[in-house]
Amino acid sequence: MSGMPPDIQALFDRAREMCLSHQGVSERQSHGSPAFFVNRGGQFAALWHNHHDDGRTALMIALPPGMQEGLIASNLHVFYRPPYFGPSGWVGVHLDRDPDWDQIEDLVKTGFEYLTAKRRR
Repeated sequence: MSGMPPDIQALFDRAREMCLSHQGVSERQSHGSPAFFVNRGGQFAALWHNHHDDGRTALMIALPPGMQEGLIASNLHVFYRPPYFGPSGWVGVHLDRDPDWDQIEDLVKTGFEYLTAKRRR
């Protein structure tokens, strides 16, 4: 995304690297934001910056049933239920609120594996 402040771009770059580290993942724009897809298939992650003027800089990740609620309960400052994606179990991670990047990497891997397993069924 051009014209993004350098600090936000650095957050996106770090999250992007995690998403693209998995085999068969491609990136393309979806609704004006970077999104990550498995094997030309389903989307498992997306980056948003002030999407619909919501003020958030976040990574959305598709997760298995039940994980979203636990994450949000564990840290309301970092995790939230994103619009549009939330009802399907996705979690939003505020990237600009000093999140645990090791935890984000684990969540990205979980989301990738979850979607890959879903696609094989």
